[in-house]
Amino acid sequence: MTPSIPIKVGLGESVTTYVPSFPHLLSPFAIDSPDAQEKFATASNAYTILSNEERREVYDREGEEGLKRMEAREAQGNMDPFGGGIFEAFGFGGFGGGGRRRDEEAKTPNVVIPLRVSLKQLFTGDLLEVTYIRQVLCMNHKDCTKPAPECQGPGIRLRQQQLAPGFIQQVQVRDETCVARGKAWRKGCSACPNGQTQPEEVKLTVDIQPGMKDGEMITFSDVADEKVGHSAGDLVVHVQAIPHEFYTRHGDDLRVSLKVGLLDALVGFETTVKQVDGRDVKLNKPTVTSHGEVQRVKGQGMPKSGGSGLGDLLITWEVTFPEALTDEQKALLKKALA
Repeated sequence: MTPSIPIKVGLGESVTTYVPSFPHLLSPFAIDSPDAQEKFATASNAYTILSNEERREVYDREGEEGLKRMEAREAQGNMDPFGGGIFEAFGFGGFGGGGRRRDEEAKTPNVVIPLRVSLKQLFTGDLLEVTYIRQVLCMNHKDCTKPAPECQGPGIRLRQQQLAPGFIQQVQVRDETCVARGKAWRKGCSACPNGQTQPEEVKLTVDIQPGMKDGEMITFSDVADEKVGHSAGDLVVHVQAIPHEFYTRHGDDLRVSLKVGLLDALVGFETTVKQVDGRDVKLNKPTVTSHGEVQRVKGQGMPKSGGSGLGDLLITWEVTFPEALTDEQKALLKKALA
């Protein structure tokens, strides 16, 4: 005889009144009974109400109509048809395995392309035209879809399998024919003979701002590949600096190594150095210059981001020595430095 289980939930009744009785519903004896499915569904609903304090309070105040209004306000996309609660309580885990899912449109992957630029371009700024080939939707792609209730989103199909008489498990499987919730692609559709997408050439203008740094990213939203059931991802331009022949960059500063003769190093000198943008920068060094000495020239480095001035130019002086001296030169040096 099938056990009699109290599953009617009255206002204000405690959850402990019914939870101990639920394991009887999972026994083989209960499963084989003709009304097992109905009893299980009722018990599952009761557990969902009683095991959630907020739901229980709403039910106590407003009854079933209040619960319906509450559920209507909750986020959509619960992939577990049994709510998971009763099964998890007895060690079965959530049926369906989906949990809550928001019905959001998926995006195609972002595409990152490298853009090599010179130090001069990063110094002065530049506008560059970039050509990019992407995949766009077939013009008639909507004519090539068909209703498919089992499709839960792009690439996701819901499959049912029977665990025991009267008990069905729903699992998600990968299926590329699913292009959106409730829609699948019709293979061999004449409206799109080349498939869902086709190539398109996109021309973009990349604005290199003065002072941009190696490794910075410039994002063009929603211009990556298109796909049925997806919104387009972003195209990301990865700025890569080409090494300069003479200058190296350190943040907003520029570094360069220059040679100076021994005489100039001793008595001082004036000279000019060609800046990255081609300007001549005048240098004055009236004092003795040591080999390896670093001279800082304020405001002659890279532009700072946001137009807030320039960094500095750091010059490392390399003193060059003569390969040999005559006796007369040696005598003069001894006299001058004595």
